[in-house]
Amino acid sequence: MTPFGVRMRQMRAERGITMREMAEALGVSSAYLSALEHGRRGKPAWAFVQAIIGYFNVIWDEADELHRLADMSDPRVVVDTAGLDPATTALANRLAREIAGFDAETIARLEAVLDRAARRRA
Repeated sequence: MTPFGVRMRQMRAERGITMREMAEALGVSSAYLSALEHGRRGKPAWAFVQAIIGYFNVIWDEADELHRLADMSDPRVVVDTAGLDPATTALANRLAREIAGFDAETIARLEAVLDRAARRRA
């Protein structure tokens, strides 16, 4: 699943809405919504995220959060390391090779390292 898919599923469950009902209202198939929720489709287009925001009638912070989650939900990420240090390319390749085996604790620790690095750059 993707972060966006998880949130969309939570919103449907909180409101008691079936996938079929939502798909009909948005003019897409249930199969498309299922694939989106499970990360078998690429990140949703801006217009589709807007349609979901309208469908769930969310505003401000929650709408911004949905856009942020959509941006983070491409299940097939490409990391371009052309022109960067060779160690950067090695790290990107190692991460791609090993990420499927990481447990939740390891993912959280890696995110914490990235958060600290982002704060130092700011």
